[in-house]
Parts: sequence; structure tokens; C-alpha cells
Amino acid sequence: MSDSRAVAILGPTASGKTRLALELANHLPIEIISLDSALVYQDMNIGTAKPSQAEMASVPHHLIDIISPLTVYCAADFVQDTVRLVAEIHARNRLPVIVGGTMMYYQALSQGFNQLPSANTDIRAQLAQDKAEHGLASLYQRLQDADPITAARLSPNDSQRIERALEVYLISGKPMSQWLSQDNDTHALNLHTITLIPEERARLHQSIAQRFDTMLQDGFVQEVQALQQKYPDLHSDLPSMRCVGYRQVWDYLQGAVNAEQMRELGIIATRQLAKRQLTWLRKIPADQSLDPYQCQDLTQTVLPEVVHHFTNTHKLPSMG
Repeated sequence: MSDSRAVAILGPTASGKTRLALELANHLPIEIISLDSALVYQDMNIGTAKPSQAEMASVPHHLIDIISPLTVYCAADFVQDTVRLVAEIHARNRLPVIVGGTMMYYQALSQGFNQLPSANTDIRAQLAQDKAEHGLASLYQRLQDADPITAARLSPNDSQRIERALEVYLISGKPMSQWLSQDNDTHALNLHTITLIPEERARLHQSIAQRFDTMLQDGFVQEVQALQQKYPDLHSDLPSMRCVGYRQVWDYLQGAVNAEQMRELGIIATRQLAKRQLTWLRKIPADQSLDPYQCQDLTQTVLPEVVHHFTNTHKLPSMG
């Protein structure tokens, strides 16, 4: 039976998760599995704060640059890939550390999730076309007819979830509410979860603003222009372009906002993302919860617990 133990490091955007994982790699033979719904996309490097080539060369990283921005990747895909990767990493006598802030992925991994049908790009494209021609209200009406229980819990303006619920129904012929009423399919990963929760909101907001400004200086706008040129079928309703920052730069390139407004809206959207992440994080029954701004030495505080988790029944792999 393969070893199912893994460590998860979770935190809001710009809280230092990746830095902590890379520092742990100085002490342990780890491989990093990205828990980030934006890092899966190729050619989206600056706006996703993707680890540098040097960082990825120093520590093996997984689930980064695996699909094109035109493709859909969902929580079911993440769970399937991560369960496989954890087994493969242990088979190499190394240690899997899952790092990121996409809480829906973590919930699916840790609590199990209903086996909803995987994404279907043709159906998604048809729904996007129907929305463009007839409006979101028409899709919501279709959902009310097909799945009134799901429709009742969704906002009529929640385009992404309305389309996903319709997609599930069109693929399977079964309403999402029926899928969700079934028993969860739990996964056998043995997770030790560390959450980074900055209590000093102003400092987190400062880090977010500084990082967004750095992205702009590093060529974020030019990156989105290059994406538009490389992928002519790219459009603003794709999940890749719904990533924080990309939608705001897209609107700027379309002339909907000026540069100052784009920067302000990008920072606001990132703060809102961090707020949602923190709401999730505070509900997670973590094994360790730390304030990255108050903890004197995150690595040394976390390291003994990580070692204990991996050495509970087995000898720790060597760094060789």
C-alpha cells in the first residue's frame, strides 16, 4: 500500500506560502504540488505570481504549466492528479507538500467531494454562446426549469456557477442538486494542514498592492497582450481570464478603464480574493495555524511538526 501522507500549506494571496515551502526544502527532500487554480495555465506567469525558473529548478514543482488558457481544469481534475502525485513522490522516497490558496481544491481533497462530471469544453462553449445571444437571465431560467433546488441557492447574477450547474445537467441528465445529495467520495490522503492567517489586515493589503505594482512593472499588461495574440480564441469569460488581475488588464486593453483604474480595480479584486480565502481558512480545522507576520521564524516553527508527520511510522528519506 502506498504512503498517503502529505503536508498542506494554505494561506491567502501574498502571505508567503511559497517562500515557506521553499525554505522547508532546504531541510527536507520535498516536492511541491501547487494548489492554485491559476498556476495550471501555460504562458500566464507574471499575473499569477508563478514561481521563478530558478525556484522550480531548485525544488520539483507539480501542477504548474499543465494546460493552455483555453482549457478548463476543475477540482475533480486536481484531486485525481494530486492523489496520483502523492503516491509517485513517496515512491521516489521524497515528501509531498501541497501549497496554495484555492480553497475549493483543498476542500475537495480533504473532505471528499461528489463525483460531479468533469468539464466539457463543447458544452461550455455552447453555454457561453447562448449567454452572449440571449443573456444570463435566459440561462438562469433554464436552470430553474432543470434544477430548481440549485437555482434557488444561486444568485441570478452568478454566471460561473449557473453555467457549471447547467453543464452538469447537460452532460449527465441529472441535476447538480441530485449529485450533491449523494454521499461524498472521500480520499485517503493523510494530511497535516498548516494555515497562514495574517491578522494585520493593513499589512496584507500593503503586500498585495506592492505585488500588483511589481507585476505591472514586470510586464503584466504585455503578458495579456501576448496571450491575446497567441490564443485568438481567448475571451474574457474563460476561467483563465477570470483569474484576479487578468480580467482587469483585459478591460484596460479593451479601453473600458484607464491605467490608473485598472491598477486600483486589480488591487481591490486581489484584496477581495484574500478576504474570501481568509474566511475559508478560519473555518479549516488546521493542525497548525500561524500568523506569518507575528511568527519569529516560520520555518523552524513548522519544521518539527512536518518531520513528525512524515516520520510517525516511517524513516525520513535522506536529502541525497
